[in-house]
Amino acid sequence: MVDNHLIKFRSRELLPTCRRSKFTRTRAVSVLVVGIRRVIAAPDKFKGTATAHEVAEAIGHACWELGIECVEIPMADGGDGLLDVLGGANRTTVVTGPLGDPVEAGWRMAKGTAVIEMARASGLVLVGGASGNEAMDATTSGTGELIDHALDSGATRIIVGLGGSATTDGGFGAIRAITAIARLKRVELLVACDVTTTFTDAAKVFGPQKGATPAQVKMLTRRLERMVQMFADDFDTDATEIAGGGAAGGLGAALAALGGTLLPGFELVADELDLYDQLAGTDLIITGEGHLDDTSFAGKVVGGMAAIADEADLPLLAIVGSANAETGAAHEGAIDILSLTDIFGRDEALAEPKRCIESAASKWLLDRL
Repeated sequence: MVDNHLIKFRSRELLPTCRRSKFTRTRAVSVLVVGIRRVIAAPDKFKGTATAHEVAEAIGHACWELGIECVEIPMADGGDGLLDVLGGANRTTVVTGPLGDPVEAGWRMAKGTAVIEMARASGLVLVGGASGNEAMDATTSGTGELIDHALDSGATRIIVGLGGSATTDGGFGAIRAITAIARLKRVELLVACDVTTTFTDAAKVFGPQKGATPAQVKMLTRRLERMVQMFADDFDTDATEIAGGGAAGGLGAALAALGGTLLPGFELVADELDLYDQLAGTDLIITGEGHLDDTSFAGKVVGGMAAIADEADLPLLAIVGSANAETGAAHEGAIDILSLTDIFGRDEALAEPKRCIESAASKWLLDRL
């Protein structure tokens, strides 16, 4: 009997087995749940309550307690959380913050690959949110400084996650801060970006959420329009033609002009974590995030996992903190959705998310005995 907060489960055929992924953890005991022998747990963070690692671990614990092998692959869409799922920070550098004050920014360097979250150097959270930001002054200098440090440390490959920025400077601060642009153009620069906003639309689309007034949005837009000529003159690049060039207030176009390749964040992370190699032999994918709505299917982790599950002909369960009813109805028959708020109540879901996630996953699996 399926509870009324569940959407219909789709049965699938079993696939052959395959090797483990890096950055994953596999646990296995005797098989107890009929038909489900191997699960991929690939959730996003529940922002403010549980990291992607914690969510994956809770799902994994529910699985192995029932004798199910679980491959835990914490995910991110390229924004906040990218660094954590790609191994976590192992270096800290003092750089220029978004409003000029020094900040300590964590980043990662391993085996020639540097991983940088621009939000850790130029993020809105560093100034206390939109109310504490100075939209006209916010700079990406700190992000450029981190890239420069990565080059000085011998990086041959640099991954930069865009998202959560305080800035609309067109990436000008970052460009000025990188002292070895010629050297940067000789390394592989991958830019995780989950928007398609163009360079000159960055202020209109994102300025208000960064604290910009209507008048400031117009001034920022004019500034970006003037910068288009700079990109053409200095880098032989048409910033207006770059899909995603407006990400992080125009930093997307700036990094593209410096030789970077803009990629959908989810796909970049999935490739880095060898997610696609894990599909063979898997019977079920479990994903999740803090709140499910239509944006979850526009470059986010749940939408990305839904596409992968559909392509691989695998069932998908999404455990979420809360869910928009219309979104859930729109995906009925394709995804099972468990809302912790609906099951446990909002207070308990927020106070004990890991326990609620594990409990919800356990009950869902037990119902299929």
